[in-house]
Amino acid sequence: MLMVGPPGSGKSMLAQRLPSILPPLTPAELLDVSMIASVAGQLAGGKLSDRRPFRAPHHSASMAAMVGGGLRVKPGEVSLAHNGVLFLDELPEFTPQVLDSLRQPLETGESVIARANHRVSYPARIQLVAAMNPCRCGMAGEPGHTCARGPRCVADYQARISGPLMDRIDLRVEVPAVMPGDLIRSRPGEPSASVAERVAAARMLQTERFASLGVTGVTTNAHCPTALIEQIADVDAGGLQLLSDAADQMKFSARAYHRIMKVARTLADLDGATRTGRIHVAEAISYRIAGERLASAA
Repeated sequence: MLMVGPPGSGKSMLAQRLPSILPPLTPAELLDVSMIASVAGQLAGGKLSDRRPFRAPHHSASMAAMVGGGLRVKPGEVSLAHNGVLFLDELPEFTPQVLDSLRQPLETGESVIARANHRVSYPARIQLVAAMNPCRCGMAGEPGHTCARGPRCVADYQARISGPLMDRIDLRVEVPAVMPGDLIRSRPGEPSASVAERVAAARMLQTERFASLGVTGVTTNAHCPTALIEQIADVDAGGLQLLSDAADQMKFSARAYHRIMKVARTLADLDGATRTGRIHVAEAISYRIAGERLASAA
């Protein structure tokens, strides 16, 4: 997920709240997380926790720090976040090489470090959450604000993120600025516990679905094998037509097409729907193109 919005809009706060709505680690997941932390020398006092990892490296992190490396080839941040969340704040400020090094872990769920005489692989099945300002000055697209450099400010800043990496980000969310009036008139929102219940119910549906199909090692739609995507998505006729039209008009890649199906199926699971409908497909597509709307608005 990529959140785009001006400074102070709450992007970092939202990312930090994400682990509170995720289910606890299963015993098998806890063992994996603990083993990685032990290899990295970060298992303090042998303490174990069923809370999912949340890693937030600084944008000055090197490639070895991010994906692993060094003389003894230790796990990097992407592996330390295995079964949890890797949060990258100020995404365009990371070097292009470090960002592009995430492409393989996002695709395969593992980080491979190759040396002349050996090859090491660490698990890296993560939820990538990133945040960025819409432009260098941070306020592009906000009412009453005009960038001194105009649309080029947005284009140059967002161009620091390569197309192949953006193609692997399923949700792109615009986070508007928070005005003082919003804080004064604020009302209590839905508690994390209620959201966590919906997430747990949706994940249980997915786990049971893959178990019934005889698929081992897969418990969420995000990790569904490509050969099964259309079967598990079960998109109705209206949804398929909308997805086909959108793919033709917006020139989605094959990866984007399949990932939209996964997101739409997850939205249907959160609604408790037996089939993926047109409304779920429409919402999944809207998340995919949020970044393009922002760039054109500036």
